[in-house]
Amino acid sequence: MIILNVIYTCKPGKREDFLNAIKAEGLDEKCRAEEGNIRYSYFFAAENPDELFLLENWKDAEALALHGDMAHFKRIGELKSEFVDNTKIDKYITE
Repeated sequence: MIILNVIYTCKPGKREDFLNAIKAEGLDEKCRAEEGNIRYSYFFAAENPDELFLLENWKDAEALALHGDMAHFKRIGELKSEFVDNTKIDKYITE
């Protein structure tokens, strides 16, 4: 299994707007419905009002690679240009 910890540092005051835009277009649900997706969950940072955390679990590298080719994945990238200043991704693999 592949685990991604994604930290979005949103533009000041834009964290909720970013998540609301993702949900309004159903992009989170489309990601969850992908073959090989185990978990796709957003969390608000407790101590930083501009941080949004995304926890992703994928069955394997193939499922993650297919995710990167999806139109809804590309749409999230477009939304990031409007709402996000920085993205940090930590990748972990379990046996």
